[in-house]
Amino acid sequence: MSKALRLSEKWFRRGLWLVAFVFAGFLIGLGGTIVGDLPKVEAPLRVDDFLDHEAAQKLRAQVKDARQAEQDAQTALEQARLQRAKARSETQAERETFNNWLAARSATQRAEHDPEVIARTQALDTLKGQERRAQQAVQAQEQAALDARQAAQAAQQRLDGMERDGYEKMAAQQRKVELRVFLYRLALTLPLLVAAGWLFAKKRQSTYWPFVWGFIFFAVFAFFVELVPYLPSYGGYVRYVVGIVVTALVGRYAILALNRYLERQKQAEALPDQERRKELGYDVALARLAKGVCPGCERAVDLKNEKIDFCPHCGIGLFDHCGHCSARKSAFARFCHACGTGAGVKLAREEGA
Repeated sequence: MSKALRLSEKWFRRGLWLVAFVFAGFLIGLGGTIVGDLPKVEAPLRVDDFLDHEAAQKLRAQVKDARQAEQDAQTALEQARLQRAKARSETQAERETFNNWLAARSATQRAEHDPEVIARTQALDTLKGQERRAQQAVQAQEQAALDARQAAQAAQQRLDGMERDGYEKMAAQQRKVELRVFLYRLALTLPLLVAAGWLFAKKRQSTYWPFVWGFIFFAVFAFFVELVPYLPSYGGYVRYVVGIVVTALVGRYAILALNRYLERQKQAEALPDQERRKELGYDVALARLAKGVCPGCERAVDLKNEKIDFCPHCGIGLFDHCGHCSARKSAFARFCHACGTGAGVKLAREEGA
């Protein structure tokens, strides 16, 4: 077909195809924005929406208080351990001093030192008592930290169980939300696909065909590309089912169109040569000749063979001779390529004869 078009007409058609693609691009951008924003029509889900708010807050407060108590107990435990270490150090130092003093006394055997022995022993007992109290304080803080940690763990386990149930309920609700959003998108894109099918069948060769094709590209892209990333697990069935239905409808349309075409061709081939020539458009005839096929029946013909003037398949005239210069020319040409005489001159001479 493109070989039969004027050069300017070719560029105009290319420009119109560019218009179709640009129009489709803007529609695709708008459609993508709308499809992407559709989830915003649903309120965002939070796990707190599916919990007993009062019970959850109470458990969270218990966990927080227990964690704080554990932290305070741990701080106190560190201080108690430091005091215990200090008491042990003082006791150890006093014991070493006492042992050294006892060794010196044993060497001198002086009885006047006996009261000092008692005093030093009492001082050492006092230090041991302080060490024991420090040890008891450490044990008490360890017990307090353990109790706080166990209380926090128990409260956290109850809270985790409650939140686990909440997450399960939220997941079930989320699936419902996904289904509704998917149906929103499907309700938006499926009618576009149906409209595109109708435009393809009825309007693809109309005056405003660039906009028709632009809308068709947009609708196909919106359904089979933009809808795909948002499909839930069951959404693939919809896509494949719609694809099967569309393919079946297009295939049925193509089969019926082929049968109608073959029937028209059969009826056209039964008409006289002149009537068939009138039925053919000038551009259509030139386009078919450019492809090396008969304009009447569209079967292959060796047009370079100068001995062939008629189609051997349907009998339509392919070449004739100019009524002015007798040059062999295409029977569908409006003017002679050799002298420029109009094709009607031959008919006028024949009628005059």
